[in-house]
Amino acid sequence: MTDAVHRDDHWLGEDIDLDAYLSRIGYDGPRTATVDTLHALVRGHTTVIPFENLEIILGRGVPLELAALQDKLIRQRRGGYCFENVGVFAAVLERFGFGVIGLSGRVTYGALAAGAIRPATHALLRVTAPGDDRVWICDVGFGFGPIAPFELVDGHGEFSLGEWRYRLERRADALDGDLWVLFQHSHEGWIDRYTFTESPQYRIDYAVGNHFVSTSPRSPFTTRPFLQRFGPDVHHVLDDLTLTTEHPDGTAQSRVLEPGELPKILTEIFDIDLDEADTAALVATPWRTS
Repeated sequence: MTDAVHRDDHWLGEDIDLDAYLSRIGYDGPRTATVDTLHALVRGHTTVIPFENLEIILGRGVPLELAALQDKLIRQRRGGYCFENVGVFAAVLERFGFGVIGLSGRVTYGALAAGAIRPATHALLRVTAPGDDRVWICDVGFGFGPIAPFELVDGHGEFSLGEWRYRLERRADALDGDLWVLFQHSHEGWIDRYTFTESPQYRIDYAVGNHFVSTSPRSPFTTRPFLQRFGPDVHHVLDDLTLTTEHPDGTAQSRVLEPGELPKILTEIFDIDLDEADTAALVATPWRTS
């Protein structure tokens, strides 16, 4: 127990199976902590490892121990949501030699103007490279990119990462501290995606947020399947039984699936292959009570 507490300010980079992880995301470049390497790692992770909450829907918990995360995301070739993705990615960056600090965000998605306060349940990372003064935000666990890190700098204005468009604004929180807002352009137009501060978060903080997200009836992830697969020019979302495909120009198409279509969609679009028992349970739509 003492060792676990002592190591809570680290990301356990020494315990990551780096070869297996790099093979999983298709990275074979230099193993040096440079900005170019950071961009390549974010792109690989974001486009290969899907966002998914299927363990919750199938009645299981979401452990954040690194061994469990590696088994699921790397060896089983599954996906996860922000806390899972960040746990693995932070360990990888630490192993490479980057400076890594955990941050938390409040997902707003249009609620910012209304003044709604949502819990800080999104995990992202503040990253620095040796010998480089810039600060980068890496968000590999949102499911909707960005496909690259973005620089934490005021006056950023509108910028593109790949073909996708973003805007970063610095505002003041209730104590006049820095509150950053990331906007994203989608089929709904410009929409506030989330807010975040630079207050450091540790693995124990993510464990608390993970408990709420994976167990609370108020969490969107306990009520229905929610999966995302993000690419340079397409974003796939499965929300309950509605499959939406969106493109950087703002166009989007949606259709409602039959439960029996789920295994094919999971394999062909989200690159997830469940075993026979889990597939049968998911097709039975256990999250639907009416």
